Amino acid sequence: MRHPLTTDTLWEELRECATAVAGEEPALAELLDEFVLVHADFTHALASRLGAKLVYHSERGGHLHEVFLEAFSSEPAILEKVCGDLVAVVSRDPACDSVLTPFLWFKGFQAITCHRVAHWLWANRRQHFARYLQSLVSEVFAVDIHPAASLGRGILLDHATGFVVGETAEIDDDVSILHAVTLGGTGKERGDRHPKVRRGVLIGAGAKILGNIEIGEGAKIGAGSVVLESVAPRTTVAGVPAVLVGEVESGDTPAYNMDHHIWAPVI
Repeated sequence: MRHPLTTDTLWEELRECATAVAGEEPALAELLDEFVLVHADFTHALASRLGAKLVYHSERGGHLHEVFLEAFSSEPAILEKVCGDLVAVVSRDPACDSVLTPFLWFKGFQAITCHRVAHWLWANRRQHFARYLQSLVSEVFAVDIHPAASLGRGILLDHATGFVVGETAEIDDDVSILHAVTLGGTGKERGDRHPKVRRGVLIGAGAKILGNIEIGEGAKIGAGSVVLESVAPRTTVAGVPAVLVGEVESGDTPAYNMDHHIWAPVI
């Protein structure tokens, strides 16, 4: 893993990458100037980029930009988590060559960052604006996370399309998730009804995790699985419905190594 980034070191790295790319690709120079180089700091650049992604689906683009800035300045923890998310993407995604790439292009990172603002709005009793932002993110990124859902830092949402998270779900730090994953309810419960995903978990593409169940620390969920029962820490489950198929090796953190192999025990 890379060392944690501060907003200052992140901003310096972003500017260096943007300057280099602008020199290599003159056709992108204006875009890089607009979203990175003209800004005084990371906060304003991030608000500009997110607002621009959503503005085509909203006539209130300027107001969105203001809300992003308000959230970032009012709740510094948001930017700390954003830095952690960028480190996660660069460290775990082999398709990512720099912090500039997810900042500009990766909708998983952008959708998670927008959710962090929606969650701040929700916590500050601005539920209608939070739902408005949620709906824009769903339309633009094909990612639907309820504003009340709780997300830690160091989240990698790879590809992102079709990711759905319910109202009472929790995702702890350092979790890696592929596309088309659902953290949903069973459809028959009210109240606390969504999954709790603990630190270091890896969730494969297309997995559906349903109900108020816990995915234990360092567990691995096989692609395409339907998980209806809690999963013990450091175990691997797979199938429809998901069953125990093995244990995670000692010292291994599935979210970090992104190894989706299912190592079944030898009988």
